[in-house]
Amino acid sequence: MNLVAAGSRLVDVAEGRTLAGDELTAEIERSAAALAGFPAGVLFARMSLDLESVLRYLGAFEAGRAIALIDPALDADVLTGLITRFRPAAVLAAPEAAAPEGYRAENGHWVRETDGVDPHPDLAVLLPTSGSTGNPKLVRLSRQGLLANADAIAQVLQIDAGEVAPTCLPLHYSYGLSVLNSHLSRGATVVIESSGVLGRGFWDAVKEHGVTSLSGVPYHYEMLRRLKFDPAKYPTLRTLTQAGGKLRDELVAEFNDKMLAVGGRMYVMYGQTEASPRMTTVPAERLADKIGTAGPALPGGTFAIRRDDGAETTHPKIVGEVLYRGPNVMMGYAESETGLTAGDECGGMLATGDLGYLDDEGYLYITGRLKRIGKVFGNRVSLDDLEQAVRSAAVGIDVVAAVPAGDKVVLFAELPEGEGAKAICKDAARALSERLHLHTSGFDVRPIDTVPLLASGKIDYRALEGRV
Repeated sequence: MNLVAAGSRLVDVAEGRTLAGDELTAEIERSAAALAGFPAGVLFARMSLDLESVLRYLGAFEAGRAIALIDPALDADVLTGLITRFRPAAVLAAPEAAAPEGYRAENGHWVRETDGVDPHPDLAVLLPTSGSTGNPKLVRLSRQGLLANADAIAQVLQIDAGEVAPTCLPLHYSYGLSVLNSHLSRGATVVIESSGVLGRGFWDAVKEHGVTSLSGVPYHYEMLRRLKFDPAKYPTLRTLTQAGGKLRDELVAEFNDKMLAVGGRMYVMYGQTEASPRMTTVPAERLADKIGTAGPALPGGTFAIRRDDGAETTHPKIVGEVLYRGPNVMMGYAESETGLTAGDECGGMLATGDLGYLDDEGYLYITGRLKRIGKVFGNRVSLDDLEQAVRSAAVGIDVVAAVPAGDKVVLFAELPEGEGAKAICKDAARALSERLHLHTSGFDVRPIDTVPLLASGKIDYRALEGRV
């Protein structure tokens, strides 16, 4: 299976340009030829939501060159650290700054003066494990793993050549890349539009180009609810997909009802970058009676639960670490340039770090993260559960982020400033105290104008930890 099937189209809204057929093939081959001229080593590509970024990625895939997809808003010091550790052959679409030592500026790129190590031949894509700060590792994804995941997703979402998907999500984010891959693998159309689902230009493009599906993370659906999203206004838009974290059950039900009312469908999914990236999809016809589940494994994948004693089980209702096995599991991590030469170190098995259980139909339910744990007066609490409890407490908080702070937890609630916000925060702390039977002083609920987000739309917990 090729990544770009016959019939695929790329529509660039900004340039008013459409590439299809022989012209699209020629542009991908042009990009592949250009990338082949760089020194040996991995390529770094700063991925904007534009046609040239998409063509660079497709050209690298066609040429068999390993490419790391980088957030163009990545902090300069983090990018410098990655360049030092991985010594890429080039930084494509480089920042407007002096090239680092050992590199020369050339046609908007930083090009290395010497060859680097040749990455493993199976390695296709590398994605950082963290957001805009920190010291990220790179997830090593193989060509076959990406193709297998694209095929499985296309199967369960019933993607065909008639689908038209917009770039709702960044291309350096595994979910956004997955949308691109799964549609191009079926000869569908991808509309490249940079303003995102909260931008006016995006919805104009939905109408103009007959967009059929929309993909979002929980934050997007929280915002769409505030904007009173009505699918009836967009006659071609009949599929919603959600991943990137757990969307609260009442919103799943609400958006599912909205889509059913217009003859559409909604899919809830679960994944991780390390799985190329998706592992489950709840069948649209089962969503209403399976609210809260992440769904069964994708075709070709299986789940098991690892109990506290280390044994694996598939018996229902037993909570433990979720283990996934499938052809889309990463090859492993890379911490530096030398790690790029390694082969498959995972053997198709991923310990997700998520806690969950299976029901009697094999549907997965996620209950929390092994590492998303805080302490309140010595008692271990799930930070994800605290967020969900606040949203469900009917105190007027929809967007909330919890971070550990010594022997208490700080929860940042997105609220307008004023005495009303302070009263709502007190109510939320009281609700948590009553729910967990711990003193209210263990829950520091603070109003914040806007909860900071990563480019993927996920909450930037690291930035919030810096404010504690």
